[in-house]
Amino acid sequence: MADALPDWLPPAVLAGNPDPHVVVALSGGVESSVAILRIRAAGLRCSALFMKNWNEPTEDGHCRWEQDVDDCLEVCEKLDVPLNTIDLSKAYWDGVFEDFLAEYRRGRTPNPDVLCNREIKFKAFLEAARKLGGDLIATGHYVRSDHVEGHWRLKTGIDANKDQSYFLYTLGQAQLSQSLFPVGDLPKREVRALARDAGLVTHEKKDSTGICFIGERRFREFLSQYVPAQPGAVMTEDGRVIGQHHGAVYYTLGQRQGLRVGGVRGAIEAPWFVAAKDLERNVLTVVQGHDHPALQSQALVATDLSWVAGDAPSLPFACTAKTRYRQRAQTCTLLAREADRLLVEFSAPQRAVTPGQSVVFYQDEVCIGGGIIAEVEKHAENLHL
Repeated sequence: MADALPDWLPPAVLAGNPDPHVVVALSGGVESSVAILRIRAAGLRCSALFMKNWNEPTEDGHCRWEQDVDDCLEVCEKLDVPLNTIDLSKAYWDGVFEDFLAEYRRGRTPNPDVLCNREIKFKAFLEAARKLGGDLIATGHYVRSDHVEGHWRLKTGIDANKDQSYFLYTLGQAQLSQSLFPVGDLPKREVRALARDAGLVTHEKKDSTGICFIGERRFREFLSQYVPAQPGAVMTEDGRVIGQHHGAVYYTLGQRQGLRVGGVRGAIEAPWFVAAKDLERNVLTVVQGHDHPALQSQALVATDLSWVAGDAPSLPFACTAKTRYRQRAQTCTLLAREADRLLVEFSAPQRAVTPGQSVVFYQDEVCIGGGIIAEVEKHAENLHL
């Protein structure tokens, strides 16, 4: 153990065991590679565990995980760290992908990264790490944690452009007490620099994008393998048909791409955006202008609530919130709660707030929890718990 603890290592995590075995979720990316590097530098015992969560090949016939495993092997050989692998593809299908498909069939737009973190990385993976003799796990997420007045807190990453707390709001006290985030106090450029200086093969590796563990796909074509296409009408607010869509379930509120609408008689020269989806009629309603009033709302109801501290704050409660990743947190008030339904009102209208996505709450740099957006309205008085 190093003489002085690094900033990313909360002293409380060592309170019950000053010499823990840390199992690192090694993905083949630069962040998890540097996580191992920093754990080794801190003098902690560690091993790596690679998760295979998706078996289907990409459009070009390649399996993304095969290259990732090769990169993991090189990193572990370079750092003299043992590597294990585990196949969690069934757990991923049952716990994440089936829900992902069900949400699309309902006409909502899910965020699989949130469920993946809850069900796979901080549940199935944590259980697997325990079976390997691990005391703690570590990941390459850009978040931080600390322990204040008897409670664990989840904090935003130092790099605001990479902060991933939006995807981790379902973590509770049990998960945080067993987890380390060794890159959360670094900007991305320093992560790459550390990997480069250590001679790690992942130092210039492209960031992973697309669906969690599935990767980049031509999304509509990919989803159509599981949710069949049902083409239908694209309409204006006054009911005029101006085009045909591929299937209403494939579109999300505020979407511009893929509408195949243009040159509409009597309309101004401006982009069209999805303002509403009617699955019963299989109709998309579209409007012109990025900030059209039909795309604005100021209140929502959230369900499937999670609170990092374990308990909900006393209401009404003023805080900030994000309704999508990379959004700047917006001021809001948590007004009322009944069972698992929470009424939230923003200080100003928000664009394209989408059912199925997550709303995540903050107090300054501390993530306090969140939920799934169930209903959206222009004003709070139009919503009922």
